[in-house]
This record gives sequence, structure tokens and C-alpha cells, in this order.
Amino acid sequence: MSQKKIFLVLLVISSVSLLLHHGGHFSWTLKAFLGCPALRPHPSAGLKPKHTSVAFLKTHKTASTTVQNILFRFAERHNLTVGLPVQACAHQFCYPHRFSRRYVHPHTTHPQIIASHMRLNASELRRLMPPDAVYVTILREPAAMFESLFSYYNQHCGSFRRVPNGSLEAFLDGPLRYYRPRDMDAMFARNTLTYDLGGEKDRPPGDVAYAGELIRDVERTFSLVMIAEHFDESLVLLRHLLNWDLEDILYVKLNMRSPGSRRSLGLGLPAQIRAWNWLDARLYDHFNASLWRRLDELGSACVEREVRLLRLARDRLVRGCFGGQLPLLRTSAQIENKELRPWQPSAMVDIVGYDLPPNGTRPGGQAQECLKLVLPEVQYSRRLLRIQSLRQRRASSARPSAPLRSTLARRRLHVGSARNSLGPTLTQRAAGPQARAGALSRFSRRQLS
Repeated sequence: MSQKKIFLVLLVISSVSLLLHHGGHFSWTLKAFLGCPALRPHPSAGLKPKHTSVAFLKTHKTASTTVQNILFRFAERHNLTVGLPVQACAHQFCYPHRFSRRYVHPHTTHPQIIASHMRLNASELRRLMPPDAVYVTILREPAAMFESLFSYYNQHCGSFRRVPNGSLEAFLDGPLRYYRPRDMDAMFARNTLTYDLGGEKDRPPGDVAYAGELIRDVERTFSLVMIAEHFDESLVLLRHLLNWDLEDILYVKLNMRSPGSRRSLGLGLPAQIRAWNWLDARLYDHFNASLWRRLDELGSACVEREVRLLRLARDRLVRGCFGGQLPLLRTSAQIENKELRPWQPSAMVDIVGYDLPPNGTRPGGQAQECLKLVLPEVQYSRRLLRIQSLRQRRASSARPSAPLRSTLARRRLHVGSARNSLGPTLTQRAAGPQARAGALSRFSRRQLS
């Protein structure tokens, strides 16, 4: 081998070693792509920017709060506008009504990210979001999801409150004895995924034509349908879809019930749940299979490698936030920082969260990132609304309105004409510039206040 070839080989080895030693996004991406032809990017893909327009349909009891937190943190890091509900809608877009742009807070009306609960109205959402927005949602296995819904909304949904002793088995033995389709919260008692996706929850079982059309509508709307049972694998697909870094998809699980609030599903109950929620079962089965087809296209070895790297990076982040330890889940009463206490649906259910240790060992910026990592949905939504409202007020106060600019122009014209006709007095010659500067300063302060 010529000296020139030897030199080039050594140069390549040295460069790769240096980049791997420094870590970061390139190191992770390189490790993930080595030996994975299906994942190897196009030569120009490294220059492709991150996609920053995402519409996430937040479905109920599907790990969607964790996805929302990922999106909220990404938006903050990149100074993006997050569409948030008006105050009359609380932290949801006036769910269970179909989504409307009227439900979007005026300080967030040109969003790049949207991720709060809504009932899908695809045409209205497209009018709000940028044309290049990527649409994503998440589904969960219907039996596990319905058990969670029954527990979480037991004291809020009329169909569940009617059941003697709050028994899931009693409800499933005869759901039509308790279910009222016109109840305000009836969508939590039957085909909740279908309802969230804008479909009709009470279609009679066996309406195959409607189920097929619903699936086709979801496929036309969403570029990715994540699956809660395969959360990390879904995040791998999301990362590739949006061209994001590993650091952009790190998370801790949020809005979980304590083990004591969960109930095991006895023999036969999952089948009963799937029969009652037959449309949700059709949706889940179709998109679960679709997810695995997409993962197979990437290659199982490459997906496994990315998932492993994702989990290692997540554990490093979490240990850094919790003093070198993995976090302990705490009930709301055990969390000292009230800002970190998750909303509790009723006294019958414990929603657990996290309490951060003192941040004396962490730099200020890292402490803030750790706080946002565990911030519950309601508190994070309020935080973003405060930030974005302040940003909009500052932007609007930095430029005078058109009538005010016109008035200032007329005043300057009038002052100039008077000066030309009468000539300045001694006092005006001495104090005029300072007085004008003081007046403009006071005006600016009023506009900024």
C-alpha cells in the first residue's frame, strides 16, 4: 500500500475516533448508522434541518402526556410558538367539542407546535398550522386503555358512576345498562380513541365499511401513529421523521397511576373490552401492524441499537437530574414542590409524579431542564402561556401602532413649522433636545410597561 493510501486510512481512523471521543449527536448518529444500510442517510442528509412544525393529537390515557412534554421542551429550546387553549377551555381545546381555531389563545394563534387535548377537526387544524406541519398521534391497546379510563374517570363519567361499587366486571357484563351515549362524558365509556380522532363512537358493531373509512382518514391525516406499548420504538420513528437529535426525544414517564390504583384484568375481560370498544380495537390492530412494518423497513438490528442508545441517554439524563439515582415515583401528597404535583382526578386514584432534589449540584440551566422534564401538563401549559404572552406583549410594544405613528408625524411637522416661522426661544434652544429625548424615553417606557 502506498504511503498516500496509508496516510488517508490513518486520517479517517483518527477523525472517526476524535468524533466518537467528543460524543454528542454525531457520535450517537454514527453509532446508530454503522452497519445499518437501511438507516444510512443520504450524503446531504446531515445538512437537513430539524423539522419544527408538529401537530400532535393528544389522545386519552395513551402515554400522550409524555409525548406532549417532549414537544413542549423542544419548542422551548428552539423558541417556537406552542398553540394553547383559551382560558375558558382550561388546558384542553374545549374538549369534547370538535377543534376550532376559536379555542386557541390569541397570544398563540400562529403556532408551530400544538399538543393539547382536542377532538380532531383536521380541516380546521390545517388552517391553523403551517403548510409543512407533520401530524402525529398515539394509540394504546384497547383493554389496557379502557381499564385506565374506567379508573381515572370513575367519578366524572356518568356511565361509570352508575355501576354498583365501581365494578369494571359489572359494567362489562351489561354495558348498555349503564352507558348513555348522550352523557356529556360518554366518550370516555366507549371507543374513546375513535372519538378523539373525530369519528363516531356509537357505530353498530360489524360496520366494516365505516371502520375502513375511519382507518383511511387517519392514514391520510397522520404521518406517524405511535403505539404506547412500543413507546421507544415509536420515538425512533418520530426522530427519523422529524430529523431530530437523540437529546430531543429523551423523557420520563408522566401522568401515571400508582400501582394501587391499577386493577388486573381477569380472564375474559380483555375480550369483552375489545368487543365493546370494537372500533378502537380495529384502529389499534391496524396501526400496530403498520408501526412494525415501518420498523422492519428500518431493520430490526438498527432499531434495537437506537432504542438501546435512547435508553442509555435517558438514564444518564435522569440520573443527572436526581443526584445520580433513578427517580422515585411519589404521590401528590409526598411531593414537596407544589408546582410538581400532578392533577388528581378523584380520591379513588393516585396520579404519581416526581420531586426534584435540591439543585445545588446542578448548573442553573440544567436545573431548569430537569424541572421541565418532570413538570405536569397543567403547570407546563400555564408556563408556556405566560412566556408566550410576555413575548407577544414585548413584540407589540416595540412598534407603535399606525395611528400613533401618524400622530407623532403630524406633531413633528407642526413643531417644525412653528420653529421655522417663529424661531426658537433661548430656553427652547438650550433645553429642547433634552426635553424631546426625555419625552421619547417616557413614551418608550409607557409602551413597554
